[in-house]
Amino acid sequence: MKRVLIDMDEVIADPMGAMITWYEKEYGGKVDYSKMDGSWAYGFPEEHRHLIRPKLNEPGFFRHLPVMKDAVAVLEEINKKYELFIVSAAMEFPNSLKDKLEWLGDHFPFITWQQVTLCGDKRLVSGDFMIDDHTKNLDTFGGKQYLFTSPHNLSVDKYDRINSWEEAAKIFLS
Repeated sequence: MKRVLIDMDEVIADPMGAMITWYEKEYGGKVDYSKMDGSWAYGFPEEHRHLIRPKLNEPGFFRHLPVMKDAVAVLEEINKKYELFIVSAAMEFPNSLKDKLEWLGDHFPFITWQQVTLCGDKRLVSGDFMIDDHTKNLDTFGGKQYLFTSPHNLSVDKYDRINSWEEAAKIFLS
């Protein structure tokens, strides 16, 4: 059975959307999506970028993230056809570890804890396919790499793209 590795943040979970919602509510400012090349943090006004990392480190931030459209239904079907693993480089935000595991249990109950890898560096994982929004994770992956579209990676043309979970279904379930 072929193995599919799926990233969490900006692939099945939406921390950027949650951060933008929080920022606009708390500070009344707007983000500029056109400046997000390389990092969605660049879209926030420069004088408020220092607020992002502490917010990401807050206990509970990753616990209540929105789910990306169609991710649950498509991953449930992928899980039946492939060996599926969720792989997240979560060690950068240690409070996220418990949050992410509980979030997965709430939204993806068909994924067992044995199918979850929360790590510091994705170079340790292997599989046939990887879907990730960061090229740094795809660069060292030995299987077929797919870049999941996010505002921070729109200028990247090095990888095949997946723009939505509906599109992923056409690739993996057809």
